[in-house]
Amino acid sequence: METDGSLKKADLYERVTGEIIRAIEAGMEEYKMPWHQAASSGLPRNASTGNFYRGVNTVALWATSQVRGFGLPYWATFLQWEKLGARIRRGEKASVVVFYKREEAPKDDEDRESAKGTRAVLKASFVFNAEQVDGWSSPEPLIYEDRTEKLQGVDSFIESLGADILYGGEGASYNMTLDRIRMPERCYFVGTDTSTPTEAFYSVLLHELVHWTGHPMRLNRDLAGRFGTSAYAIEELVAELGAAFLCADLGISLYPRGDHAAYVYSWLRVLREQKSAIFTAASSSTAACRFLGELATAKTNGVVCSSQ
Repeated sequence: METDGSLKKADLYERVTGEIIRAIEAGMEEYKMPWHQAASSGLPRNASTGNFYRGVNTVALWATSQVRGFGLPYWATFLQWEKLGARIRRGEKASVVVFYKREEAPKDDEDRESAKGTRAVLKASFVFNAEQVDGWSSPEPLIYEDRTEKLQGVDSFIESLGADILYGGEGASYNMTLDRIRMPERCYFVGTDTSTPTEAFYSVLLHELVHWTGHPMRLNRDLAGRFGTSAYAIEELVAELGAAFLCADLGISLYPRGDHAAYVYSWLRVLREQKSAIFTAASSSTAACRFLGELATAKTNGVVCSSQ
């Protein structure tokens, strides 16, 4: 059973990216990506500490849940489950999460910080889902909230950002030159078996708002890539993941956009060619969530994205 962080960085990139690729491939036919299950299971969190997993760990654990059919968002290491009085069932396979740990660096190491003589080293931790253990149940009862109140909260969050949003036309997009989001009218949105038309509208708008954070006046990401390029694929992946993080945090279902199905092959190509690409995209998505959350909080004491 895997319990330590002995994997090398290249192996970590390979393992985490491989799990996400498998989940993407499994959902290609109906365009059901790992992050589309965000609302059904919620943001992954540690059963022992209560803390939410962040960045690439959120995506990796969503991917694992999709591939293995887990419906609970709780995870913990072997020792943490043991302290909680739970027992991991025989034959269960661990999932990997990553973290950075500061260590002493050799003097000739390029990553060495001159002042401290240390470097940040990528480490692995192996966790198990709550559905892989016996003797534990969630301490939090399932609470059914009024959906209208939740959506009013989403409205307040979006309005507090002050983004220029123009309604009309058939497609949703963000124009960096005009610094403007274009959205179809609400009446054109339809629901799915997992989301209402209203949730579809919000999830698409949140996707465009993540793009909006990439403007040079904000987080200054590369938004100049054309369709088919790696830069374009990465930015679309950033917006997809950011929308998933926000939807999970705001308690609404993420709407699978049919027009984004064309991106899947470009995402897979980039992930296969650049094993660290999903780490970069997830980090940028987390930064976008943090930016939007802090902007809303500064103006109205609004919602802060838990996945920051």
